[in-house]
Amino acid sequence: MEWRYIAKGARAVPEPMATPLIWTAASWGSLVLVTTFDLLGALDRTSLALTALSLLAAVLGMLGRFVAAPGTALLCWALLNFFATHPTGEISWAGHRDPAWMACLLVAALMGTATARLLYARAAYRRVTPYDGAA
Repeated sequence: MEWRYIAKGARAVPEPMATPLIWTAASWGSLVLVTTFDLLGALDRTSLALTALSLLAAVLGMLGRFVAAPGTALLCWALLNFFATHPTGEISWAGHRDPAWMACLLVAALMGTATARLLYARAAYRRVTPYDGAA
């Protein structure tokens, strides 16, 4: 067994943001996105709104924990369903559309979280280097 010193400068891996904060950002962010698309008259094409909300879910997934992903997807879907489908202001369930929307948003949030965890783990591994005495 060989003892090695860990070089100074090793930093801890950043902690993910708290789940309630991620959910608050998901609700406000999706409200802003859907409202913006509504003002632009682009809610006719719900695929554009779904793509934007999926990107929001992925970004929030990168900042949060895995347990926040289902709630993030649910909040994004609820606001998309509440404002983007007709009649406006009623939550409905379309058996052919809504499960696909929820799956898309959930996969985006989970992929964002997994990507962030892999990047953080890789960065932490590169920060911890053995000390060889040459400095």
